[in-house]
Amino acid sequence: MTSEKDRRDARVRDMPAPRDNPSMTGHVLPKILAWPYRVAIAGLYKAGFRPWHITLASLALNIAAGVLLLTGRRLVPGFLLIFGGLLDVFDGGVARLRGEESRFGAFLDSTLDRIADLILFGCLFWSLAGEDLTLSAALALITLVVSLGVSHVRAEGEAAGIKLSEGFFQRLERYVALFLGLVIPGALLPVLVLLAALGGFTLVQRIWSAASSLRKLAQSPNAA
Repeated sequence: MTSEKDRRDARVRDMPAPRDNPSMTGHVLPKILAWPYRVAIAGLYKAGFRPWHITLASLALNIAAGVLLLTGRRLVPGFLLIFGGLLDVFDGGVARLRGEESRFGAFLDSTLDRIADLILFGCLFWSLAGEDLTLSAALALITLVVSLGVSHVRAEGEAAGIKLSEGFFQRLERYVALFLGLVIPGALLPVLVLLAALGGFTLVQRIWSAASSLRKLAQSPNAA
C-alpha cells in the first residue's frame, strides 16, 4: 500500500516547471531554471511553509531592502531584492503543490507585490533625491508609476472580462535589472533609464492588447 509520504514525494517529483511568462525572459528562464525551481519548491514544501508565509517573507525582504536604500546602501539591498524576487516566484509553486490555489491567495499576492514595488521604488526615489541625483530620482519615480500602471491595466482588464498577461518587460525583468543596477558600480542610472523606457513600452503594449481584446469582445456574436 502506498504511504502518504510516498504520495507526497511523487507529487514533488512530478510537479511542473515554472509557468511560462509572456515577457522578455519569461519563456527562457523557466526552461533554464526548471530543476533548481523544483528543488526549491520541494524544500519549502517539506519544511512546512505555506504560500502566504512565502508571500509575506518576500514583502519583508523588499521592506528591508527599501530601508537600507534610505541609508545610502546599494549592495546589500540588491541581494535582498534577488532573494525577495525568488520567494515571489516560489509562493505560487508551493500553492499549486499543496492544492491551495485560491482567488484570495492570488489577490493577496498581487496586492502585496504592488505594496513591495511602492516601498522599494519609493525608498529608492527618496534616497536618490536626498543625494541630489535628480535625474536618477525622477527615473525611479517614473518606473514606479509605470509599474503600477501596468498592474492597474491588468486589473481593469480582468474586471472587464479579459485576461491580460502580455508585456515585454514585467516584474521579473525589473527585479533582475534593478539588482544589476544596485550591485554594479555606476550602473544604476543606465538601468533606471532602461526600466523607465521598457516599462513605458510594456504599459502601452498592455493598453493596446486590452483595447484589441475589448473590441473583439464587443464584436462577438455572443456580446449582449
